[in-house]
Amino acid sequence: MELNDLTAISPIDGRYRNKVASLAPYFSEYALIYYRVKVEILYFISLCEIPLPQLTKVDHGKFADLKAIYENFSEADALKIKDIEKVTNHDVKAVEYFIKEKFDLLGLGTFKEFIHFGLTSQDINNTSIPLSTKEALKDVFIPYLKETIALIDKVAQEWKDIPMLAKTHGQPASPTRLGKEIAVFVSRLNEQLSGLEQVPYAAKFGGATGNFNAHYVAYPDNDWHTFGNDFVGQKLGLKRSYPTTQIEHYDYFAALFDAIKRVNTILLDFSKDVWQYVAMNYFKQRINPNEVGSSAMPHKVNPIDFENAEGNLGIANAMFEHLSSKLPVSRLQRDLTDSTVLRNIGVPVAHTLLALSSLKKGLGKLEVNKEAIHKDLDDNWAVAAEAIQTILRREAFPNPYEALKALTRTGDKITKDTLHAFITQLEVSDEIKAELMQITPFNYTGR
Repeated sequence: MELNDLTAISPIDGRYRNKVASLAPYFSEYALIYYRVKVEILYFISLCEIPLPQLTKVDHGKFADLKAIYENFSEADALKIKDIEKVTNHDVKAVEYFIKEKFDLLGLGTFKEFIHFGLTSQDINNTSIPLSTKEALKDVFIPYLKETIALIDKVAQEWKDIPMLAKTHGQPASPTRLGKEIAVFVSRLNEQLSGLEQVPYAAKFGGATGNFNAHYVAYPDNDWHTFGNDFVGQKLGLKRSYPTTQIEHYDYFAALFDAIKRVNTILLDFSKDVWQYVAMNYFKQRINPNEVGSSAMPHKVNPIDFENAEGNLGIANAMFEHLSSKLPVSRLQRDLTDSTVLRNIGVPVAHTLLALSSLKKGLGKLEVNKEAIHKDLDDNWAVAAEAIQTILRREAFPNPYEALKALTRTGDKITKDTLHAFITQLEVSDEIKAELMQITPFNYTGR
């Protein structure tokens, strides 16, 4: 079967492709090849800038032509590299041979043996993948996350004055405000976003076992570790890990994935809360007359956006959990288990992006049902008991908690009239009684 939206095994590249296509330039096979070519070209240019004795005759005016190899990199170029890989059976070596062909065309064939000079495949993979991940998060994921947080904050501000019955342990509790409860998630998300943005993107760069063996044996007088630090830091904008084995430690990758996982956990909590508010009729959902809510029950408008978000966040976190626990573990100087795992970084990012898209869509449908929220408050005047007993404590009234407990835990419904009758018979001043009479479930919401 030919690959298309209907035959793709993963829904990321099938059903949901149009929603996550913005990640393809960073996490696809094409993207991996592109970033490898970019790192190889920039590495060669850096060798020329030292310069190595054998590269002193390289015309620096050719650097623009060299950079054009990756700047103008096409799908046809990537397919050509894949064809070379069929012969070499080695993906990074195929990139090297492709660039050598380009050197011949640019009149730089004399210098082509300095492509990939002294490096091992992981020097390319462990710079390309952190670089692509960094740019994907910076260009696509974090801006989309910030848009989602801003939208949640927007509705929190719109709903900030709406009093609402709180539910702790699922039971009526001291009233709060709807906007404040939504703002809790905004605060949590911003805290974790700040931590996410501070995680460095680390790269391994140092030859077969991280010691620049080949470099030092060929050019023992050069400070190759300083060169590596400068290349990774200045040319690529990454943090060079040292010392390393043949591969990157992936400890910072683990921190990055754990940071995204925490963001997702908060969003999952938010999705479940909004779903519950919809179930409680606190929110209505705007109806699209062309949509079907249920195949059997025409009246239903299901909170599917928040359910879809919950499902995708769960899948994403399961994968991030595996990435963060598996990648930092490698036998001795390296095993190959990281290779196939690294190719899947884009998958949980894509599922998270899908969740964000669903949340934005769902939030756009919500309408506050003030009547239902008001009714819930009016049915639960007992929650004002905390306020009353607190003021009585202030006034040194004897056993105020016990007095309110005796009133409110009889099994009878507490109403406005019940409370006011209780206040009327209290042996306190008329001024205090007037103060207590002002307390309602609608204004006992703190600040």
